[in-house]
Amino acid sequence: MGRLLQIAGLAVGLFALVLQFCITVPASMTVGRGLFGSIVFYFSFFTILTNIGVVLVYASLLSASSYAWLPGFAGYRMRGAMVVSIAVVHIVYVTLLAHLSNPQGLFLLCDVLLHYVTPALFVLWWLVAGADGRTRWSDISWWMLYPLAYLAYVLARAPFAGEVPYPFLDLTKNSVGSVAVSTLGVTAVFLVLSVVAVLADNGIARIRAPRHVG
Repeated sequence: MGRLLQIAGLAVGLFALVLQFCITVPASMTVGRGLFGSIVFYFSFFTILTNIGVVLVYASLLSASSYAWLPGFAGYRMRGAMVVSIAVVHIVYVTLLAHLSNPQGLFLLCDVLLHYVTPALFVLWWLVAGADGRTRWSDISWWMLYPLAYLAYVLARAPFAGEVPYPFLDLTKNSVGSVAVSTLGVTAVFLVLSVVAVLADNGIARIRAPRHVG
């Protein structure tokens, strides 16, 4: 079951990321960005970066050779970080972003794959095969580095690029207080999910542990 989910998740994730790249870059160039700017724009989304991370976790566990190439993504800490992050991708999209646009055609397909299918597959895979009971409460501070680094990058880039990937982070259209509230809200969701992930990881390990009678 775990292997099947891993291969399915890898295939879906790679397909969605490549397709999103192929349709985003030309669309971005039609609104005035250059090729390089369009590529940077594609990689500026937390959704894209997290889906890439998920694909790398899957790929790192395919074989001994892939593990040798991607050891950092095979570890339990990275698996935990990605399961929390991809869950945040889904929740933030559903609650804050889905109603702001009406994607059609291939854009709609990518939206569904990146925001719904990939999170569902990865969370299910993690519960079945990725959780191993090694996560500790101290790992949460390590997991938080990723969203905090992303937030710092987005806010630092905004004055130079004149844009932000997500409207709730746009200081030109929202007050500082509004952006702060949105940021704290997403951070709170990340922390709550991190606590749930640690509890689930250790709970699953206890269930799987052999029980000795007598």
